[in-house]
Amino acid sequence: MLFLRQTFTVMAKDLRSELRTKEAVNASLSFALVILILFSFAFDPTSETTREIAGGLLWLVFAFAGVLVLNRSFARELPNDCLEALISSPVPGAALFLGKALANYVLLLAIEVVCLPVFGVFYNVTWYSQPAQLALVLVLATWGVTVVGTVFSALTVNLRLREVMLPMLVYPVLIPCLMAAMQLTTTLVAGDPVAGDQLAWLRLIIGFDIIFTSLAVLLIDTVLIG
Repeated sequence: MLFLRQTFTVMAKDLRSELRTKEAVNASLSFALVILILFSFAFDPTSETTREIAGGLLWLVFAFAGVLVLNRSFARELPNDCLEALISSPVPGAALFLGKALANYVLLLAIEVVCLPVFGVFYNVTWYSQPAQLALVLVLATWGVTVVGTVFSALTVNLRLREVMLPMLVYPVLIPCLMAAMQLTTTLVAGDPVAGDQLAWLRLIIGFDIIFTSLAVLLIDTVLIG
């Protein structure tokens, strides 16, 4: 119970801090919407090709915009040595990591929910035809992006070029998760349910989440303390 209370305390602190300033949310949401609109001008929304790659375009936008949120996860603690105070506190590293990951997770999901209607309008797709399965894919894939991004945010927080290094480290690791999310989302926005061979992609995301969440919890003390 103490571990959960510490985790949710860190989560609430990060959410309050972000909602007070709205730095990362505003930047990430604006970036996502602009890229979605620009992509819609580059591809004909009425063509079959655009519908076939719609899921890939959507997750590329989510991945690019998500880094802006994830980059601020530990960077906001740098002023006044707040990060050193957090690391030195009695809060376990796993609770600190999970609290920050959950805060990032909530922010990323909120951004994705806002982007989906814009995506539907500009790409002429009925994204809500399979709402339950699409929600499941969003929830699972976003958690994978969040876990990996939060770990590397902690790893690069003290680097001078962390804004450049974070995406360079995160995107290669996320390839399996993003590939599965793109395949599943493309199927779902086309109005087809996930079934048959497509279930292998869903199992891939679940396995990715389990493996990287476990590794992150086990290794976060080493990442934070060195």
